Amino acid sequence: MELRQIQYFIEVAKREHVTEAALALHVAQSAVSRQIFNLEAELGVNLFIREGRNVKLTQIGKMFLEQMEEAMKVIDNARREIQEYLDPEHGRIRIGYPSSLAAYTLPAVISAFRKRYPHVKFELKQSSYHDLINGVVKGDIDMALLGPLPKHEKKVKGVILFTENIVALLPDSHPLADKPILNLNQLKDDSFILFPKGFILREIVDQACSQLGFHPAVSFEGDDIDAIKGLVSAGLGVTLIPEATLVDSLPRSTVRIPVTQPQVTRTVGVIIPSERQLLPTEKLFYEFILEFFAMLNKFQN
Repeated sequence: MELRQIQYFIEVAKREHVTEAALALHVAQSAVSRQIFNLEAELGVNLFIREGRNVKLTQIGKMFLEQMEEAMKVIDNARREIQEYLDPEHGRIRIGYPSSLAAYTLPAVISAFRKRYPHVKFELKQSSYHDLINGVVKGDIDMALLGPLPKHEKKVKGVILFTENIVALLPDSHPLADKPILNLNQLKDDSFILFPKGFILREIVDQACSQLGFHPAVSFEGDDIDAIKGLVSAGLGVTLIPEATLVDSLPRSTVRIPVTQPQVTRTVGVIIPSERQLLPTEKLFYEFILEFFAMLNKFQN
């Protein structure tokens, strides 16, 4: 079994089309077909069901794909580890993050890191809370910034970097727009604009409202923090969002007001896999993150 055969097999399996796989691999279609045929002959099983120009994985093909994808991750990590041991300051980091940390937190730490290590490359992946955790577990990303820090995930470990307030964002025409602080109960009759069910920020808001005996009346749902802010700006409702998403500026025609009773907060941290060691460049960045936020917290306090 050759590495090239595995690469061709994975590409065909992803695309379910030999011609498209050949184009992506920049090789002739006949070369891809021949390698797949040789691989099936060596294994003694059919990995694909042929349907004209399209192909679909057999059941054993699906099992083989899962194993080969894991094998390729091991090979890629081995290559990276060798390269990074030779020169960790020229390595690559794959980091995940949620939309709520995209505008300020992540750019701030990467910018500071690149001043010290200008040749390190980054692959950035924005995703939802649970997908980020799974990405770290499966090795699709090296680490993730997220909030709140998960407490019961055995295959990841993390460190809290800071705790931030969840604040109310209201249209400036709202009757409570001139208040210095808000009791969350004062918003119980308002229309809310929130993340969909299943998103961690939605869970935080729902739990806070539940403490006061009401469920938020949700008029709009969206998985993009900027879209949510835009709808509030248009006067279509109110929201509760992390304070860091409003650091640089407020959306037009809105006001930000701290919330008390209950005070709503979330931890923000970084998670890494607990079942494998970080590669040298990953370790550089992980240790830098801890140092960066320790200094930032010391300065702010």
